[in-house]
Amino acid sequence: MALHEHPHRTSGFHLPSFRRSRTASASEPAVSAATDTHTARAYAFASLRLLTGFVFLWAFLDKTFGFGYATPSGKGWIDGGSPTKGFLGSVAAGPMQSTFHSWAGDTWADWLFMLGLLGIGVALIAGVALRFAAVAGTVMMALMWIAEWPPAKHLSDGTASMSTNPFADYHVIYAVSLIVLAAVAAGDALGLGRLWAKLPVVRDHSWLR
Repeated sequence: MALHEHPHRTSGFHLPSFRRSRTASASEPAVSAATDTHTARAYAFASLRLLTGFVFLWAFLDKTFGFGYATPSGKGWIDGGSPTKGFLGSVAAGPMQSTFHSWAGDTWADWLFMLGLLGIGVALIAGVALRFAAVAGTVMMALMWIAEWPPAKHLSDGTASMSTNPFADYHVIYAVSLIVLAAVAAGDALGLGRLWAKLPVVRDHSWLR
């Protein structure tokens, strides 16, 4: 009698394979580390944004109400003081010295300066319109840098300028910080950046982002 071999049939039972689970397990720490790094970076930029925003907003409040810090009590904007007269009137170096003197105390200069401080401060703290704030803030910092003119070793009266660096002073640092915050969309963390980006007018005009 001839014997016929039946074709090999596999049962429905398979030994579990750990290859995929091992690969997934190995990749989990890398994914977790990348997520943690991304989160830490987002919160670091958000912290920088909030602190920088407070610098601008505090300058506005102090100059408006005269809290007794940079602006003496009773000399605030609401008391009739000029936010620009003291600073621009004391410019003693640089190519725009006479121009700044002519601007000092002018109503348009006071309003433009104060609205700039308020707008930049609120935008940074809220995390919205960071590109616009970066442009406005960079222009403001550039003008203030020219007013202080760090490259000068001596003032117009011959006294030492006491400049600590001919280029990289705090105005440059603030300007670069504003540009970086706008570039990384730092308003998305601890801010209203995501909600702001969904507004139709912002979607249609990316420079408002």
